[in-house]
Amino acid sequence: MPGACYGHAMANLQVKGVPEALQRRLRRAAARQGRSMRDIVLDAVHRELAREELLARLARREPVDLGRPAALSLEEIRTERGAELGP
Repeated sequence: MPGACYGHAMANLQVKGVPEALQRRLRRAAARQGRSMRDIVLDAVHRELAREELLARLARREPVDLGRPAALSLEEIRTERGAELGP
């Protein structure tokens, strides 16, 4: 098919040495979700790269001093929400 038929260039990637058990799990997950193994793998790769980028951005941020432990603030918020929701 001519290259003009594609909206953008796509590369192929071959992964060798995938353990049989992992491939079976991947195949079952794809079947359960009604998706292709390709789609499952691409989603996993996208998520991992996004996670890595987020961690890199967080590492570059300056720490924030709340003036007290964050756990104390969380506990207060949970207590307030519990009171609003009632028993």
